[in-house]
Amino acid sequence: MADRQSWSVKGTAILTELVKMMDVSAAESQLLGSLHDGAKAQTTAFTDAFYKRLLGHAATAEYLDGVSVERLTGMLGMWFSDLFRGNYDEAYAQQRLKIGEIHVRIGLPVRYPLAMLDVIMPFGEQVAATSSDPAKAITAFRKVLALDVALFNQAYEDNQLSHLADLVGGERLARLLLAGQ
Repeated sequence: MADRQSWSVKGTAILTELVKMMDVSAAESQLLGSLHDGAKAQTTAFTDAFYKRLLGHAATAEYLDGVSVERLTGMLGMWFSDLFRGNYDEAYAQQRLKIGEIHVRIGLPVRYPLAMLDVIMPFGEQVAATSSDPAKAITAFRKVLALDVALFNQAYEDNQLSHLADLVGGERLARLLLAGQ
């Protein structure tokens, strides 16, 4: 298997690539930014639904044992409202990647955060629906959420690739093994 172009994209270049790939336009950013206060108003309902799901499932609840759910609730509310901050630059992407890295560090399987998308999506779409142009705002929200999911997954991929590369003696071989080669 030949090396893939994407394999050469590393570090902050990954963030640049993803931000560019998602192509959130200036108009979309402005539209979402205008909804930031509305998103803040939804944070309590959103975080309540989010933690109700997590605490209702034993395998995810164990990650919250001994942790200040109140502190996490504040952070989650800020994460949600920042989906509507209107600025989706490399600094935004770097912050989102760090969130993924924290989930990796605590050993949270990636399936759990991804399974929460059905909790996140309706709240974000509800905020977007209050826009002067709901269809455009919903499309823009979905782009930004997809960017967050891509960054989140990148944190897991970086961790997996790093460990495997250490074990087998190189990143290229690790990538080939992950591809089943």
